[in-house]
Amino acid sequence: MSTLAAVMTGKGTGAISTIQVFGDTAEAIIKEVFKPVGSKAAEFTTGKILLGTINDGSDTIDQVTIGCEGPNSFAIHCHGNPLIVEMIMQLLQRLGAELVTAEQLLAKTLTAQGDLDTIAVEARLAQIKAKTIQGTKIIANQIDGGFGKKAKEWLENIKTISLDEIVTDAESILKISQMAKLIISGCKVAIVGPPNSGKSTLLNCLAGRQKAIVTEIKGTTRDWVSARCQIGPLSVELIDTAGLDEKLLTRTGDSIQKTAQKKPAEILEDADLVLLVLDDSQTADQLDDRLFEKIPGKLVPSTSSGQALSEIEGKVLTLLNKSDLPAKFDTAMLPDTLGNIVQISAKFGTGIENLTEKIREICGVADFDLQQPVCFTSRQENLLKQLKKTKSKQQAVSIITDLLNS
Repeated sequence: MSTLAAVMTGKGTGAISTIQVFGDTAEAIIKEVFKPVGSKAAEFTTGKILLGTINDGSDTIDQVTIGCEGPNSFAIHCHGNPLIVEMIMQLLQRLGAELVTAEQLLAKTLTAQGDLDTIAVEARLAQIKAKTIQGTKIIANQIDGGFGKKAKEWLENIKTISLDEIVTDAESILKISQMAKLIISGCKVAIVGPPNSGKSTLLNCLAGRQKAIVTEIKGTTRDWVSARCQIGPLSVELIDTAGLDEKLLTRTGDSIQKTAQKKPAEILEDADLVLLVLDDSQTADQLDDRLFEKIPGKLVPSTSSGQALSEIEGKVLTLLNKSDLPAKFDTAMLPDTLGNIVQISAKFGTGIENLTEKIREICGVADFDLQQPVCFTSRQENLLKQLKKTKSKQQAVSIITDLLNS
């Protein structure tokens, strides 16, 4: 088995970085580059944590600690300067280690253990990519409990459990997993609305910092801007789309603005939730069918004055912004499906707590049980979809076996 080395921490500058070294010659390589503090020779036994320096010949690269995690498995904890990390990795490579990604190394070490089922291995790999602490907990609970436990129970009780019960379980897990995915992988929220409705101010308010240029001139945001924030268990990517005033395009013929209009359609197609921001201090004249046509999968027939907009399906939350000003907007102009309304003042932060609570509710994560069974890879999802359609226990056994031992 070749010796592998990988940076296990995220890219960029951090206080500490971890480099994992695993393989038959891992200990020999570590001994060649590591000088322990004091005169005693280092004891590379499992469970030991050693303090010393990493050296390239007579040159000291960094002071480190080394964790002896198991036979042929060591973790070098060095300072997080990317230059230091790169120097150590190049040194390990010169001494025979193969440089791989964190996922590749983890897959190798888990496979070497030999006592883990496929769901458990996938869980260990998925944990390092989770966007939130709650996401890592959800995945960790799938190893000995959760989905892994449920699949084993299906096999153990296959003679007594009904096929309908297995199918019902599979349907339930698939449904719950859609909510869990938002916690594990993050949630994309697109902010749309007429120009000057307060989209950029809302993004800045939720993100807690000045990210977008905010002025009183219509159409200031000519391209999209994004920022991240935490809303409950969700790591949310907020995307402020360019002002969608198609009439402005027709009037000005601004080629730059036309280009800016193309991106919102792509963003909306990929969004988990759409925040439709309307100006409560303005009349319903701000509504335009062409604005709603940007929301994917929604059919909007032509409308005339006073005629309500057609139904818009999906996860769309309507925000009546600028509640600090006298209200002029007539909510009767909105269809029932857009009746999920929150009044806010992004400028003064009024109603933001209600908004974040509503976001958690719509995404189904307000009271999410982190220990319930969920699938968290496309492989698992595809097999569960097959299990949901199975017509015999023999097929079910084959699919469940693939889930655990693919």
